[in-house]
Amino acid sequence: MITTSQVHDHQCSRRHFVKLALGATATSAAWNPLTARAATKLKELCPGIKVSLQISTDATDEDLRFAQQLGVSYVNIPTGGPNAILENFIRLKKKVEAADLKIWNIGNRNVHNMQEVTLNLPGRDQKIEEYKAYLRNLAKADIFYTTYAHMGNGIWSSARETTRGGASARAFDMEKDPIGRWGDKEFKGPLTHGRKFTKEELWENYTYFIKQVVPVAEDLGMRIGIHPDDPPVPELGGVPRCIFGNFDGYMRALEIANSPNIGVCLCAGTWMEGGHQMGKDVFEAARAFAKMDKLWKIHFRNVSGPIPRFVETFVDNGYTDMLKLMKTLYEVDFRGAVIADHVPTMVGGPRTGWAYSIGYIKALLAAVSAEKG
Repeated sequence: MITTSQVHDHQCSRRHFVKLALGATATSAAWNPLTARAATKLKELCPGIKVSLQISTDATDEDLRFAQQLGVSYVNIPTGGPNAILENFIRLKKKVEAADLKIWNIGNRNVHNMQEVTLNLPGRDQKIEEYKAYLRNLAKADIFYTTYAHMGNGIWSSARETTRGGASARAFDMEKDPIGRWGDKEFKGPLTHGRKFTKEELWENYTYFIKQVVPVAEDLGMRIGIHPDDPPVPELGGVPRCIFGNFDGYMRALEIANSPNIGVCLCAGTWMEGGHQMGKDVFEAARAFAKMDKLWKIHFRNVSGPIPRFVETFVDNGYTDMLKLMKTLYEVDFRGAVIADHVPTMVGGPRTGWAYSIGYIKALLAAVSAEKG
C-alpha cells in the first residue's frame, strides 16, 4: 500500500529532478546541475513565499511584537562577536518560537565576510574552521539556511544621500571617494591591501574555501546562499569582484562547488546596481537560479540606477519593476524567504521604514497570489 507520505516523497523527488533538468538549459555547456551529488540530507522547502523581517541581534520582545503586528511568519537575526555561539542560537530560537514565529536564519558577521579567506591572508585556515563550526552550531539549533558573502574588502559606499522626501539612504558614487566597510574595519585607497590581486588568485582562494565547506554542509543538510558582491564593480581597492559580481561568475562558482547545498541569496538591489554588466537582469537571474533549485533567499530592495552611481531608494521608487519581480518569484515556485533590506530612514524612526517596506512586499505578494491563483 502506498502512503500519503510516500506519494509526497515521490512528488518532491520528481519536482527536484525536473527543476534540475530545466536548470541545465540555463547553465554553461561545461556544467550540468544533474552531475552534482544527491542531496540526501537537504530537506524540501515548504511551498510558498515566506516574508521575513530582519530584527535586532537581541531579538527583543518589542522586535517580536513588531514582527507579529506586521504579520510576517519569519525573522532573520544578525549576530557576531561573543554572541555567535550555540547557546545563544538556541536561546534566540526558543524566544522566537515562543512568539509563534520562525527563524529563517541567524547570521554571524565574524564569518560572513572574511578577507582572510577571500584574499588568502594570515589566519585563513582558522577562519575556515570557525566557519565550519558556525555551520555545525546552526544545525544543532535546528536551523538549516545561512547566507555567506565573499568580498575581500567589504561593502563599499560613499557619503549617505537622500531619496524621496529627504529620507537618508546609502549611496555609491565612484567620483565621491567611496570606501569599503565590514564590521569595525574600513578599507580605503586605491589598494586596500597594499597590492593588486589577480582574478586567478580570487578563484583559487574561493576553490580552497568551498571545497572544505561543501562536505560539512552536505553532512549537515545546510543550505548556503551566496550574496552578490556589493557593489558589483569589476575591481575595488585592487581586489577583483569577478566571482560574485556577475551571472557567469556565479555559474563558474556553483560548478566548482558542485553541490546541491551551495546556492544563491539573490540581493535584488545589488544585482540592479550592476546593470548590464551582470550578464542577466534580476528577472532572468531569478528564473535561472530557481530552475536549478538554488534560489533560497531574496533581499527585496530597489535602487535609483546602476553603477557608477546609485542611491538605495524605497522599494517602489527605483528603476526596477518590483511587481514584475514578485510575479517572477511566484511563477518559478520560489519557496525561500523574501526580506526587506537596506531600508531608507523615514520620519518616525527606523521601524517606520521597515514597516513600509514589509507592507509593500506583502501587498505585492497578495496581488500576485490573487492574479495567479
